[in-house]
This record gives sequence, C-alpha cells and structure tokens, in this order.
Amino acid sequence: MNKKSGAAGEVRIIGGRWRRTKLPVPDLPGLRPTGDRLRETLFNWLGQELGGWKVLDAFAGSGALGLEAASRGAQVTLVEQDARALRSLREVVARLDGAADCVRVQAGDAFGQIGPGWDLVLLDPPFEADLFERALHAACGSAWIYLEASREFAAPKGYRLHRHLKAGAVHAHLFALDNPSP
Repeated sequence: MNKKSGAAGEVRIIGGRWRRTKLPVPDLPGLRPTGDRLRETLFNWLGQELGGWKVLDAFAGSGALGLEAASRGAQVTLVEQDARALRSLREVVARLDGAADCVRVQAGDAFGQIGPGWDLVLLDPPFEADLFERALHAACGSAWIYLEASREFAAPKGYRLHRHLKAGAVHAHLFALDNPSP
C-alpha cells in the first residue's frame, strides 16, 4: 500500500492470533506500510506458522510486517528511528494481548541490528533513501531475506531468489540462503 504523505490511516493484521486487528499508520512522510494482499502473499510463501522463528523488521514504520510475523508465532524485533513511529509501535505492542512476550521494539538505526543470525529479515526501507542494496547485503547470513524495493534486485551471493512479484511500484523479493546450516 503506498501511503501519501498527510494521509494517516490504518492497516490490519491478516493472519494468526491477532487476525483482523487494526494497526494505526502514523502520518509520516514516506511511510508506506505493506498492504494486506502483499503481506498475505509473503506469508503464503513462507508458511502460515512461524513458531520459533527469530525475525527482524529492520525499518518497522507501522510494524505491519513484523507484527504479522509475531501474530503467526515468531519472536520479533521491530527497529525504528522516527520518534512518532516508535511511540505508535510501543502503544500497539502494549495493547495487543501477549505481544510483550514476543515483540521487542527498539529505537535506532536499522543497520545497528541487521546482520546474520536471523531466521527472517524484513527489509522495507524508505524508497527515497535508496538503502535497498546496503540493507540487502547487511542481512546476508540470515536464512530468509524479504526485500521491498522500487526496482528488481538479483539474489546476493550465497542466496537464491525464492519468489518475486511486482505490485504497482513495489518489487517484493524473497531470498533464501542456498545452503542453510542443518
């Protein structure tokens, strides 16, 4: 979902224990939370149950991607540097039943958290910042990398493109580690 600046709204969690829960979308320039259909497609690609997964939502924004993963059983870290978005994320986590047990909200630069060791890294950086390639390479070493970008990207070394689709101006990529450790 591309959100125009000045048009705050909401998205909803589409699956798992918090299905149909509405999430506020703070009125912030450049914030474009991943829409319902694209999130549904992503979690169809990954599977509906993510119990035991460690997930990083590196540019959390509204938290739609990370909270969708948490709703499906993952342990999630949401990283956001904008103070208003951070406040909104903390309020959402406080009101969701059981979220405090599986969701951690962290203030700061996403690049301080991106790195190997995650089961899934969710990358949806602000399009105007053009951080796609830097974020994609920083996430290498994680089992799965999901990237939303304004253009198509090839799989980084050691990964294969598992799935790709174009939805409007968004290219959604799911990369899988070629030889995950047993």
